[in-house]
Amino acid sequence: MRAGGERDGPHRGRGRAGHRWGSWPWTAFADALLRKGAAKIYATARKPEPSENPRIVAEALDVTDTKCVQSLVERTGDVNIVFNNAGQLIQGPLLTSPLEAARATFDTNVFGALRIAQVYVPILARNGGGALVNIHSLLSWASGAGAYGASKAALWSLTNSLRLELAAQRTQVLGVHVGFVDTEMVASLNVPKISPDGVAETVLEALSAGQNEVLVDPITEKAKAALSGPVEDLALNRLTR
Repeated sequence: MRAGGERDGPHRGRGRAGHRWGSWPWTAFADALLRKGAAKIYATARKPEPSENPRIVAEALDVTDTKCVQSLVERTGDVNIVFNNAGQLIQGPLLTSPLEAARATFDTNVFGALRIAQVYVPILARNGGGALVNIHSLLSWASGAGAYGASKAALWSLTNSLRLELAAQRTQVLGVHVGFVDTEMVASLNVPKISPDGVAETVLEALSAGQNEVLVDPITEKAKAALSGPVEDLALNRLTR
């Protein structure tokens, strides 16, 4: 298994994986992938930090920079799993926040994920199909999270379309929906949280089982179930009661 992504499961046997690291706890994913036998993990960030583990290769990446993305691709042509978790969170209401903040959020959270998908799809095809894992959010379905929530909703739609387009080359496209992971980002929130290790294990199990979508925790299951009800029930403050 060879995996790739950016910091700022087993899929059909041993290989290489790429991760986008970030505020989200990707060290839990790296640990889980290594336990599953990943031969190499490309861990990327705008300012990458080297790892003492020889199976983890740190690479520089800014998903909003097309030249930077292309440069990475030229060095990581052996991946068979790509994790998309590029995340930009600029808090503020839609109506009073600068439009530039919404553009920046979408450029990272949506178009950044699409840039990665476009350049790695040919590599995944050459390497047998592989998998593309897009990390969404409870906020793909919940309202009240400004541009960040809107970007996650767009990413959900993008993922569902990519799944159809990549079916012919047998690339598994897994959409991951998760609520509040126990990290510094949500430390101040009085809501139930799930451990990073638990998220990683759940996602890799779904990947191994060939699933298309995984709802990691109960609050995310609640959010998706609310889609069939009144739109008022999608408000974030209702879902977290």
